[in-house]
Amino acid sequence: MARVHLKQPDELKGEAKKAYEELEAAGKVTNMKLVMLQDYGTYKAFMGWYDSWASLEKTVGLRAATIYAHSVSTTNGCLLCSLFFISDLKELGLDPNSFEVSENEELLQKLGRQIVKNPTKVSDELLDGLRKFYTDEEIIIIVGFGIQMQATNNFNSVLGVDVDKRLLPLKEYFKPATWRDAIKD
Repeated sequence: MARVHLKQPDELKGEAKKAYEELEAAGKVTNMKLVMLQDYGTYKAFMGWYDSWASLEKTVGLRAATIYAHSVSTTNGCLLCSLFFISDLKELGLDPNSFEVSENEELLQKLGRQIVKNPTKVSDELLDGLRKFYTDEEIIIIVGFGIQMQATNNFNSVLGVDVDKRLLPLKEYFKPATWRDAIKD
């Protein structure tokens, strides 16, 4: 259950109300966006994710981008984002818990996990492996998206943003991350 009040559309004002109306007309209203619209600055900042996603998809392709985003979200343990990308993996014909990856997809998965677990420990070997497939400019796009994905995960997890109804049937595919269990606060 969300840790903050989920405003109803009629409670939104100004730019937030206008943004909601645009989302509604496009069929893109989600619980996360409704929470973010309570502060239009927060909403605008996080909506940059879509520009970053477009750059990532153009750079690595839809399948690799989805696998990468899934690795960040599941490693971070974000139920909402994980289910979103589980849905996308299924749309690509992949079993979210068991699918083959290419060499570059495996490197993207490793990078996604490492960005979440300890970004200061991303190895030179991992980056050198990525350079077999991507330029430095493309690696910047990849890392930039991964960091934005992690921020989105954290927003949803900290505030307990409710899972959208369309994603609820996929909960059985979510495997909670356990790597943090041994970390002492």
